[in-house]
Amino acid sequence: MVRRRPTSRAPLRRVLRWSGRVLAAFLVWSVASVLLLRFVDPPLTPLMVLRLGEGLLHARWVGVEYRWVDLVDVSPALLAAVLVSEDARFFRHHGVDFAEVERARAYNRREQGRRVRGASTITMQCARSTFLWTGRNWLRKSLEVYFTALLELFWSKRRILEVYVNVVEWGDGVYGVGAAAERAFRVSAAKLTPQQAALLAAVLPSPRRWSAAAPTQVVKARAARITMRAKTFSLEPLR
Repeated sequence: MVRRRPTSRAPLRRVLRWSGRVLAAFLVWSVASVLLLRFVDPPLTPLMVLRLGEGLLHARWVGVEYRWVDLVDVSPALLAAVLVSEDARFFRHHGVDFAEVERARAYNRREQGRRVRGASTITMQCARSTFLWTGRNWLRKSLEVYFTALLELFWSKRRILEVYVNVVEWGDGVYGVGAAAERAFRVSAAKLTPQQAALLAAVLPSPRRWSAAAPTQVVKARAARITMRAKTFSLEPLR
């Protein structure tokens, strides 16, 4: 019997076969995870684990302050402040705000690298904070867009906002509005005043550098603008 020599395509077929299996497993896991968290509150997020690892790596214990707060128990002032500061068109887009993307591109062209303006929506930030890690590489950004599409497909806007305000990083080791309100102002999320809510929203772009409890002039100025805009912002779509 003459044995056939393996063709040069055999390794390629194996790679493709295993790649297909990995991709299929990822798709099943991702969809199942999104569906599960539609009803179950996240006990932990990859970012929390990453921050713990960073702390251990640098011999600095940070810990995790994280307590879930249902959306009905969050001050409407906080919800309005977060929406006007992070994604004023949240109720009008389907995950990606293309109008804001174009504005960000035009702004970044004008600034020529001196300042960078992003166009992440709350849905995108929720996807990143709940399922992914920090970074600006193309893999993470592609996964962010993928999970954003899943959230918009399987979750309501109310659920997206609820998860976002509960898992977003609000300081070193501080995650979610429950821990953030207690850390900054020693009050519950339900009792945040419009001024306190605006300060918390103002630090979201850089929560590990800025503080709502000890705001800089930059944070105070941002909070003042947020307070003015939030006065006329309607939360009617959440009712």
